[in-house]
Amino acid sequence: MSLRIFEPRYVRMIKEACRADTGFGICMVNAQGDKHKNEHIYSIGTFAKVIDFDLLDNGFLGVTVEGHRCFNIQSMKTESDGLRLGECQWLDEWTEQSAEHSIAPIDERLMEIFDKYPELQTLYQTPNYNDPVWVIYRWLEILPVDAEKKQQLIQQKDYLQALSFLTELVE
Repeated sequence: MSLRIFEPRYVRMIKEACRADTGFGICMVNAQGDKHKNEHIYSIGTFAKVIDFDLLDNGFLGVTVEGHRCFNIQSMKTESDGLRLGECQWLDEWTEQSAEHSIAPIDERLMEIFDKYPELQTLYQTPNYNDPVWVIYRWLEILPVDAEKKQQLIQQKDYLQALSFLTELVE
């Protein structure tokens, strides 16, 4: 994922993540949540690491990140510059299920979409259409489904509910 960073709090976050060779969390926004209580950020997020950065022509910091793992925010505080820091717990990683749970046709449809919209394909250095977890996460990224539904699917112990949901949408 490519980000354009310009707010000082996020520039600081990127600097600190790079200096410590760690990452940071990316979460979906909850438009209904109270910003002063930090409820405007959904609690399920993705831990991302910086894999490349560059100074853009407009002075912004261009950053390429790669998602590694999902987490659940247990508590959050806001620092003086507005940067939010959270205490998080890792979610169990989805693993490939038995062969009886085919990802067809959602893998084929995703390939068709990536072929039709090459700008999507440029977001991923090595697409892996054979990996059900990779395919399902890509669908959850691109589908115009409300964040509440995505949050509910991501926090399941395995991907079978997401697979069922996506298969119904795509067929």
